[in-house]
Amino acid sequence: MKHTLIKGFSVAALAAAVAACGGSGSDTATGTMSLGLTDAPVTDLSVAQLNITSVEVKPADGESVTINLETAVDINLLDFQGGKVAQLFEGQEFPAGQYEWIRLHLGEDPYVVEASDPNQTQIFLFLPSGRQTGLKLQGGFVIPAGGSSDFTIDFDVKKSIINAGGNAPAGRDKYILKPAHRLIDNVEAGSIVGEVDVINLEQQLGCDVNDSYFGSVYVYEGADVTPTDLNVNVEDSGPLVAVTVDNEDQASLYSYKAAFLPAGDYTISYTCQPDDNETTESLTFTGTQNVTVTANTETTAAVIQ
Repeated sequence: MKHTLIKGFSVAALAAAVAACGGSGSDTATGTMSLGLTDAPVTDLSVAQLNITSVEVKPADGESVTINLETAVDINLLDFQGGKVAQLFEGQEFPAGQYEWIRLHLGEDPYVVEASDPNQTQIFLFLPSGRQTGLKLQGGFVIPAGGSSDFTIDFDVKKSIINAGGNAPAGRDKYILKPAHRLIDNVEAGSIVGEVDVINLEQQLGCDVNDSYFGSVYVYEGADVTPTDLNVNVEDSGPLVAVTVDNEDQASLYSYKAAFLPAGDYTISYTCQPDDNETTESLTFTGTQNVTVTANTETTAAVIQ
């Protein structure tokens, strides 16, 4: 499923805007950029809805430029997990050079729906910076002259959405959006896939695995990392991502996929215990192992059993 957001916007218009904002107008070299959205798995929500109206980019030289979309696009981030991507635009031409950040501007208020709610009640998602400010992705990137760049925004809902309590519309708990997204260069990224003997581990670890949650595989940057829980209140700690285990094929071994990982060394480990992203918890991990990710490659880890 793809969504083309940018339509009819010429590179000449963007180049002129960059030059007018203080960038170099003499260098008209261009390149192309593609941008998509993906999400790390989450189990307690069934909808995490964004309404994107414009994309803002910041050249290293000059002020930012906002590209208004002809038609706002609604995206449920939870539809794009396990390596699935909502393509925002493909092969869009831009002036070549160094860029500092990307910002997604929102129109309608974002909202979530709890997985346990049979009425599918929409719960307002509060942005501390304000909806008009949008979602800013820090981190530089380059659009090469005569070449192409292909990026994916990994919007980690499990880390990004916090249940802060309090009163919200319809008397529901208030959810806060504190984005924990990453801008990934697809050319330099790979993935980890594997299988977990959930039934065996459930008996060993004494977990209450049910039809909606079979545990998660936590992925940490670097080799030989000691596994810890997910706590958004502790900086520079915890997994890069935690991916849920599923059994769509009804096989004896359950499976998982951690996608869009920059090439390098990682530690992975499994737990069948639920993990609150706002508190420190003592989780029991098993199957801890090192995995090396290679760009553009799907690496299979040893079975966790």
